[in-house]
Amino acid sequence: MQKKIPTRRCVGCGQMKEKKDLIRVIKTPEDEIYLDTTGKANGRGAYICNNAECLQKALKNKGLERSLKSQIPDEVRTRLEKELG
Repeated sequence: MQKKIPTRRCVGCGQMKEKKDLIRVIKTPEDEIYLDTTGKANGRGAYICNNAECLQKALKNKGLERSLKSQIPDEVRTRLEKELG
């Protein structure tokens, strides 16, 4: 029997991709927002493709804000852009 590969939807482009190909952005219970490189951190997660283009789409169409259920501060936005750029 073949093991099922977990897939997630990118909040930028809307494509379903394998979980390991996407980057997880999380909001912790303390309302911090950052990139989760391990994919295992506690908190509400949203997934985006590993490129700046999808991050821009996710920020523009408010997909990231909708998924994390909170506003994204400018300094966090800048940090995400730097880390993905």
